[in-house]
Parts: sequence; structure tokens; C-alpha cells
Amino acid sequence: MSTDISWLIGGPQGSGVESAANIFSKACASMGYHIFGKREFYSNIKGEHSYFTVRVSDSIIRSNVDNVTLMVAFDAETIFRHYSEIIQNGAIIYDSDLVQTSADEVHTIDAPYKSRLAKHLGPKPTIQNALDFAKNNGAKLYPISFKTILSNMADETNNPRIKGMARMYNVLGVSVSLGILKMPPKTLLDAIGSIFAKKQAIADLNKNAATYSYNYATAKFPDFAFTLNPTSKSQNTILVQGYQGTALGKMACGCRFQPYYPITPASDESVFLESNEIVNVKDDRPGSTIVVQTEDEISAIGMTIGGALTGTRSATCTSGPGFSLMAEALGWAGINEVPIVVTLYQRSGPSTGLPTRHGQDDLLFAIHAGHGEFPKIVYASGDVEESFYDTARCFNYSEQYQLPVIHMMDKFLASSVVTCKRFDVDKIKINRGKLLEKLEPGANYKRFAFTDDNLSPRSKLGLENGIFWNTGDESDEAGHITEDPEMRIKMMDKRQSKLDYVLKTIPDDEQAVSFGIEEISIISWGSPKGPILDAIDLLKKENIKIGFIQVKLLHPFPKDRLGYLFKNVKTIIDVESNHVGQLGELIKQNLQRTPNYYILKYTGRTMTSTEIYDSIKNIIANKAKARQVLTHGA
Repeated sequence: MSTDISWLIGGPQGSGVESAANIFSKACASMGYHIFGKREFYSNIKGEHSYFTVRVSDSIIRSNVDNVTLMVAFDAETIFRHYSEIIQNGAIIYDSDLVQTSADEVHTIDAPYKSRLAKHLGPKPTIQNALDFAKNNGAKLYPISFKTILSNMADETNNPRIKGMARMYNVLGVSVSLGILKMPPKTLLDAIGSIFAKKQAIADLNKNAATYSYNYATAKFPDFAFTLNPTSKSQNTILVQGYQGTALGKMACGCRFQPYYPITPASDESVFLESNEIVNVKDDRPGSTIVVQTEDEISAIGMTIGGALTGTRSATCTSGPGFSLMAEALGWAGINEVPIVVTLYQRSGPSTGLPTRHGQDDLLFAIHAGHGEFPKIVYASGDVEESFYDTARCFNYSEQYQLPVIHMMDKFLASSVVTCKRFDVDKIKINRGKLLEKLEPGANYKRFAFTDDNLSPRSKLGLENGIFWNTGDESDEAGHITEDPEMRIKMMDKRQSKLDYVLKTIPDDEQAVSFGIEEISIISWGSPKGPILDAIDLLKKENIKIGFIQVKLLHPFPKDRLGYLFKNVKTIIDVESNHVGQLGELIKQNLQRTPNYYILKYTGRTMTSTEIYDSIKNIIANKAKARQVLTHGA
């Protein structure tokens, strides 16, 4: 019998939810299971509701699902937010001291949600009401007193300071979970040791707590229907956090300078790069990336451009509000043909919007960012494994075509924890384009020289005999300012022709990926890829065939490639996480076709495969509106 469970842990922000999920994920991955986890949290340092969902399966998985098999609740809000998601024969592990808590007593629950609770559970909902609802739906209830467990531990180990350690609730919750799931205890202890590897005293304390609570759970709750036994482990599989894909990709492909200004969810990538500044990639390819925290995003992109002008592979990473500040300098890089990479981790806007939540709101903005007309590439990754290799592609594109590349990521990808194939450095090929290493005396170097392919040999600052001029004004071949109309036409044509050259020279499968073409086919970009593929797999089991095309090159738009792929498609379903259906707008502009259906989500929460599966079933049954808006997620 196959294993596929969804585990959720929740508590106040700052209570160790993420650490607990990392322990759980490491333990399950070490036994050979595939993992897909995602974190949700408010834009609050401490106190607001935070939760982490981890899906565990003995088959490949690429997404979360709507329902929860086992939930651990440190606090009342977690129960109020997720009680209705527990499946039949699933379970809730909860603090028994909370049962009389009313929704009115939980000050972090907003008024609209309290109103919905009252409609669902009665006029004055309590935790007991929520637990009764779950029990009536077939869920098991496993009450424990976290305080009592810590108190008993303190007495048995003669360590009174343990009694007040509420920050250990996270480890207790994980350990009770894995005890109920009958996972071998050594796996749990090894995972704790890995998480706290640099803090031996803390590791030992948490191992003692884990052992005690694991034994407590196995003795008191032996009747849970689901178990996690060791399974065969796939070769070359790693457990990786989302933002590490692009960070490791930058190390491997030779990015050696990254200025940035902190912003959620992009900061994690730069922090990871900074903490691993010197890494031996392979043989004589050490990775040494200088990371600089600047005073603002304007400085960050300015320094990135400066680094690129020296011949150093340079990048910055940001999110929507920060990218807005970079728009003017992006145009400067465009007119001066400077190869830079901007990793754009999208979140929900506009303005500050939902600063810690997911969205794919910035596609059209990225394409049109900057005043005037200049060439750029906008490229999107669909999952964490893909982002590693795409990062190298983006640097190659930027230097081959001498233009800015915007690498589209998002909060969903950044905060996911997944198992995937180990990144293969040997697959990273570096192409620096027409970068000059030396020039002979008297070469009469012209930085913007007209060539057959409109790509000029690129000098770098300090190169002898390779002197060049840069300015924000229009210039001639040498870089000197000009307002001559004929030169303006030549320079504009030279730069803009790169977009046609990009479409001719980037391989088709790097422009758009086909996962099968059917009369009914989905088109999407970025992070919906995983939920879509999992939904398609579910539909295949019912002999329902759905095609899927993932667009990776979003600007310049690969209309010839997509026109060919869609020539026999009768029904197009556009799936993306924004309100407008921004990819659908590009399809209308470039293919003169309007998607027949839109499946959209803009709640700030990520898509699940369950939602997409249900939406497609509605389309097939002719029960769907042309525009379906997904709403799952607390």
C-alpha cells in the first residue's frame, strides 16, 4: 500500500514552527520518502499565526494538497484555522489546556475570520466546538499537555529549568507526531542532531525531550491508522530549501558579486550566499561570491551594473517593491548593453500588499519595466531543481546577448522544502559571449560597434587598449553622446534586433516545455508547474488526458514555438497566481487566441494540486465558469 500523508504544524510566529518542520522533513527524507513542504506566515516578527505543511510520499510529489492527515497545534489559533481540513481517520494533536478557549479570546484572529467561524461552529465558537466538528468528520483527537510533559521531564531528569521552556513545544510536537506514526526513533534523533549540529548542548536537550515525548505518544496513542516505515531511497536525492536552488546555481555558474537590499522573500537567497561565500564547486572552480548589503535597491542594482562592467558575473535579487526602484537603472543597463541578472522573487502586491505571501503579480511589470524601449529577457523557473540550472542559463543569456535578464521566481518556490535530484554541476556550461581578454595596441576599440549579429565585442574596466565610454544618453559606436537621428535609428535597431536573435538562437525546449499535447491543454508559467503535474497524474488514473505547456521564456514571447504546440489544441486553460491572467494577456497579444478557461488564485496562498484537479473536473463536466478563482488556505 502506498504512503501519502500531509502533516501540518502551527503556532505563533517565533515559536519554532519552521525548526519543527525541518526536523520532520529531514527525518522522513532520511527514510527514503519524497517531501514537499511549504511555510505560511504573517508579516509579523512574533505572535501571528504561522504554519508549515509537509507532504510525505513514497512516490514523487511536486505539490501540497488541501487536506491534512495529522496536525500538531501549539495554540488555539492553529485549531481554529485548520480544524476543517483533517481527513477521515486523520488526527489532531493539541494542547489539552486549550479546549475551553473561545475565538474571542484569540486576539490575533481577525474579525472577518471570526465571523466565518461563528457561522460554521455557532455564535460563540470554542476550541471544543472545532474539535467536535473534526471528530464528527472521522478525525481522531490526541490531547496532550505540553506543560505537563515538560514538568514530568524536569522531575525525571532532575533538570528544573526545563519546566518553563515553551520554546521546546516544537520538538515535543514533532516527536509525538513521529511516535504516533511509528517512525523508528533513531531517525528522529538523527534529524535533531543535524538541525542543531553546531549547538551540542541544545541538541542533547532536545534529544532528551524527543525521546520522552516519543515514548509517551507510542504508549498513549497506539491506534493511528497511518505509519511511516523505512522505504527504499532514490539515488542522488537531496532535501533542499527553495531559495537554495538559485543561490547554488549562482555559485556553480560563476556569479561572483551580489549586492542586495533586504526584502521578503528574496533576502534568504543572499543570506545563504553570504554564509557560504567560499565553496569548492569542483576542482579548480571555487565559488567565492562577494555579497554586499546596500542602503537601498537603487544602490544594489547600481553596484551590480558596476560589477558587470568589470567583467565579473554580477546579480542582485529582490521582490516587487524593490524591483520598482531598480527600473531606471535597468534602462541604463539596457542602453549600455550591460549583462546583469536580477532574480525577482514575486510576492503579492500592489505596494506592500501581502509582503510574506505568494503571488505571480509581476510578469507584465517585469516585461515592461524601465522607460523607453530596450531589450531584456524575462525567464521563469517552475520548480527548485529547475531554478538551479535556469540560473546558469540566465547568466549565459545575459552575457551572450549583452542585456539584462530578469529571472522570475516567487514566494512559493522560495519557501518550499522539497526532495529532488542532486544538482549536477557538470551540466552547468558557462558561455561568456564576446568578452575580450586582451586587445592589441592601436585596435581602435569601439564598445558598441556594429556587427553582423549586432553583438559587439565587450571590453571590461581596466583592460589595456579596451577603453570605452558609458552614459545614460544615446551614443555612437565608441560610446560618445550623440543626438544624430540616423545614428539613433542604427543604435535602436541594433539593440532591439537582439530580441529576434534571442528567439532564433535559444533552443525550443528552453523557450517552452511540452508535457504532452491534448485537445484540452493547460498553459502556465512558474510555480504552478508542480501542482499542475500532480493534478494531471490524478486525472490520468481516471483515463482523463490533459496536456500541459510550461512557458519559460516570457519575453521575448516565443509565439512561433507556442503557435506550433497549440495548433491542434481546442481548449486552452490558463493557470496562474494573479488576478488578470497575465500570461493569458500575452497569449491574446501574440497568438490572437483567448484562453477558454482561467484558473486563478490571488489570495496570497499557494495553489494545491487538489484545487487544480477539482477545477479541471468541473471544466470537463461543463460545470465551470470561464474564470475560476481558487480560495483554499488559511
